[in-house]
Amino acid sequence: METVLNEVEARVLGCLIEKEMTTPEYYPLSLNALTNACNQKSNRDPVMALAEEDVVRALNRLRFNQLTVVSGESSRVAKYRHLLAENMGLVPAELAVVSELLVRGPQTVGELRTRCERMHPFEDLAEVEDVLRELIDREDPLVVRLPRQTGRKEARNAHLFSGKPDMTMDGQDVAPEPARARVTAADERMVKLEEEVAALRSEVAGLRQIVDEFRSQFE
Repeated sequence: METVLNEVEARVLGCLIEKEMTTPEYYPLSLNALTNACNQKSNRDPVMALAEEDVVRALNRLRFNQLTVVSGESSRVAKYRHLLAENMGLVPAELAVVSELLVRGPQTVGELRTRCERMHPFEDLAEVEDVLRELIDREDPLVVRLPRQTGRKEARNAHLFSGKPDMTMDGQDVAPEPARARVTAADERMVKLEEEVAALRSEVAGLRQIVDEFRSQFE
């Protein structure tokens, strides 16, 4: 995609899609409702604590890129809706998958089928695969399949609204054990000290050469 969204913009867009499909009676969303949706502790990864100002900045850029618009249905309070169906031709099944990837990050086919249930029910995994294939094979792809990580049974899928993800691995890095982290830190300090000692030795050698040359002038 030409447009590359940051983490907040992706969350805002994903929440607009989600709320349209799960609570259509309250859609489009006011700024307050959208902020609360972005900061939900359930169905979100990572959990965020955005201020309304953060959401406004994200909305401004999304509107500039024709991904959202201010709804004219209410004259009292500005409300916001997404434009993915109109501008990208996405059907409900595709919107549900895109929303889940935007609000929860990379997921397997099985995870998507379960989590999309509240927005759009899929009969089986094959149906989810078909939708993913449509999103991957578009002229301007919206989804990519990540390489399966060693130890994982299934590959995961990621959205491309924030640019191409790291394709060298699937999923988040596993946090190192505390002992390994301490050893790594100690090794890094040792390497830095060795580099500093080598630099000092080189500097001293250079000074010695200068002194020797200066002395030779008086011999």
